[in-house]
Amino acid sequence: MSWVSWLFTLWSCSAPSVLLVGLLGRQLGLQVGLQVVDTVTCSQWGAPSDKGLFEDGDVIIGGLFNLRYRPPAIDQEFTQQPDYKPCTGLQNLPLQYIYAMVFALEEINHSTTLLPGVKLGYHIRDSCALPPWAIQATLSLVGGDSSSCDQPIPLIIGGASSITARILSRILGPLSVPLMSYTASCPCLSDRRQFPNFFRTMASDIYQARAVAQLAIRFNWTWIGAVIANNNYGHMAVFQEEIQGASVCLAFVETLQRENIVSDARRAALTIKASTAKVILIFTWYTDVRELFLQLDKLNVTDRQFLASEAWSTSGDLLQNLVSSKVAKGVLGVAIRSSAVPGFEHFLRNLNPSHQTLDGVQNLFTDTSQLRVTYNVYLAVYAAAHALHSLLSCSVSTCIFPKNIKPIEHLNKVNFTTPQGELFYFQGADIPAKYDLVNWQITSEGTLKLVIIGRVDGFDFHLNESAIQWSSGSNQVVPVSVCSERCPPGTRMANRKGEPVCCFDCIPCADGEISNTTGSLHCEQCPSEFWSNAERTACIPRQLDFLSFNETLGITLTAVAVSGATVTTAVFVVFLHHRQTPVVRANNSELSFLLLLSLKLCFLCSLVFIGRPAVWSCRFQQAAFGISFVLCVSCLQVKTIVVLAAFRSARPGAEALMKWFGPAQQRGSVCLFTCVQIIVCIIWLSLSPPVPQPDLDVPGLKVTLKCAMASVVGFSLVLGYIGLLACTSLLLAFLARKLPDNFNEAKLITFSMLIFCAVWVAFVPAYVSSPGKYAVAVEIFAILASSYGLLFCIFAPKCFIILLRPEKNTKKHMMAR
Repeated sequence: MSWVSWLFTLWSCSAPSVLLVGLLGRQLGLQVGLQVVDTVTCSQWGAPSDKGLFEDGDVIIGGLFNLRYRPPAIDQEFTQQPDYKPCTGLQNLPLQYIYAMVFALEEINHSTTLLPGVKLGYHIRDSCALPPWAIQATLSLVGGDSSSCDQPIPLIIGGASSITARILSRILGPLSVPLMSYTASCPCLSDRRQFPNFFRTMASDIYQARAVAQLAIRFNWTWIGAVIANNNYGHMAVFQEEIQGASVCLAFVETLQRENIVSDARRAALTIKASTAKVILIFTWYTDVRELFLQLDKLNVTDRQFLASEAWSTSGDLLQNLVSSKVAKGVLGVAIRSSAVPGFEHFLRNLNPSHQTLDGVQNLFTDTSQLRVTYNVYLAVYAAAHALHSLLSCSVSTCIFPKNIKPIEHLNKVNFTTPQGELFYFQGADIPAKYDLVNWQITSEGTLKLVIIGRVDGFDFHLNESAIQWSSGSNQVVPVSVCSERCPPGTRMANRKGEPVCCFDCIPCADGEISNTTGSLHCEQCPSEFWSNAERTACIPRQLDFLSFNETLGITLTAVAVSGATVTTAVFVVFLHHRQTPVVRANNSELSFLLLLSLKLCFLCSLVFIGRPAVWSCRFQQAAFGISFVLCVSCLQVKTIVVLAAFRSARPGAEALMKWFGPAQQRGSVCLFTCVQIIVCIIWLSLSPPVPQPDLDVPGLKVTLKCAMASVVGFSLVLGYIGLLACTSLLLAFLARKLPDNFNEAKLITFSMLIFCAVWVAFVPAYVSSPGKYAVAVEIFAILASSYGLLFCIFAPKCFIILLRPEKNTKKHMMAR
């Protein structure tokens, strides 16, 4: 049986009835073949005992309320007529809503300023919390029955759920009958193109979703579980949009279906127990929450902090439930704003059901301490009355009745002050959002009570944190619900692959980087003059470091340098004492003494590299190094030339060759070679000298203070010139190594220059790759190693003969082949 076929069973078909069903079928997108019946009659629908609550008047306002519940099971095709299968059970609060509508209408009927001379009547039907019953009741109201067939109803207050409101609004739209809901909160109903005839005195869920998100953000709950209704009310899009930029993540989302509530609640409870999320958002109806709490109680889950939507945050049924006091202490929620309605409690207690008075009765029906949905119904009646007042062009005492009463346009323009002094108006279908923030607190008797701890006015959020009692029972310790603890200072957050952004690892900052706040996403690089402390929480000034005389390396190098200078001095003394011997006199003893002097300067110049660099030391050390080694290598080169010249002059016709290499020429050559280096050093140190400068490019807390080469070209020329002389000396000595002499000094020079060149070739990569002050130590080592090589290779054999083999220190022995 189709929807339209089922709808036909509700009617004793008349012409207006066929027309209305045709309109409904078109709204539902169904193709309906109808045959118009000419006879127009009115007949009563439904069971005779199900007429609802009726009061006649000049204008009749319709009302739909979910008074009863637990409808019998029906199949998807609605094979049975639902009007003949009554609901069972009675709910107290919807009964209070009904009498709030009656009370408001009586107030208006007694008013001399609002609709003067007009009596408002009502026709209230039970919709039994299911769309089929709501549709039947709506069609009964707008189509007329035996009590109001000739009295059209221009407006209906009803559509408690968003689903029902959507269906009824589409049905009533073609008839231009506005539907005003007091609890439907789906944001979709704000769409005026789809629902131009819909109004509500309940704020859109957008605002309560934002309020709940603000609670999560305020208390740094970044890991939240959610249990939602499997319908429009459980729509989480707005909540997710609000938390997206605040690093709040949903650990899970479980849905509850009303038809499978027990199994769904069991599944959700197991998920809650297994999850690390300690804060759970529940966005569903209170009857679903009741079943969920029962399942949590069975699993002994009592340490969760719940966030409640307005659908259950003020539920008296849950507050009075013993299970709630075990699993749901400290609930924090959003509630419809409460307001007092003067005279309403007196009105309720003066009702006389079954000829008994309600003066001494205390239950949800008679409790008017916090009127929430009840107040929404009250506001809906006044909004309807003010729209009718405008439509009927009421003056001080009379109103003019038009032929057709269509109040939609006048509802859009409603703007009045309520009897409670609040300004009321519609923004499209909606009213400005107003909520209470509530907290479930344990009393001394162990029961739960509802405490207002703040309010929400539109986007304004006001909360008294000190008044909150948390799930732990404490007012001080805020529950913690995070996937990962916030990273401490000195670390940064690193997202885990494939997991939400709230789940991360804390990675220590790298050397030279810091983070000084909790939960840093990035580490900050310290300025070049600073370095990170051990905890990576602050940048501290870098410590200047240099090769000093006080450290082990400096002491060792100093000792080696001084030892070299001392040995050189000792050799000098030995040669001076034996200056008349053939070994000393051979090959220009003057050059030998000059060579020893230059070697001593080489050893001593290395000491200038040790200690704190200063302007003078940076200039002097390079000049001393360059000139000392050029002087040393120049002596060796001239010695080699003299050896070659001496043997060449022994050949016939070459006697005059030695005239060009006499002592004066030898001294001149050494001075010439040395002066070239002196000139290069003067130009270099005048134009772009090295200066003391911290080496900030090398990472570390300690920064080396070194003599920075402002001109690499100058330093390269100094080293290059030394290398050129050394290579020339090596080549000449290599050519003279096999000359027929019992004591051929060229052999000694060859070995010494091989060692010299090897040391300085190895120096370049070692110097470049050594960090900080160790680069200086490498340069000192090269100076000392090459100096010792020259000293021992050239003078050790001579000293051996002079001191230990004096019999060989003769001219005859040296001239022998």
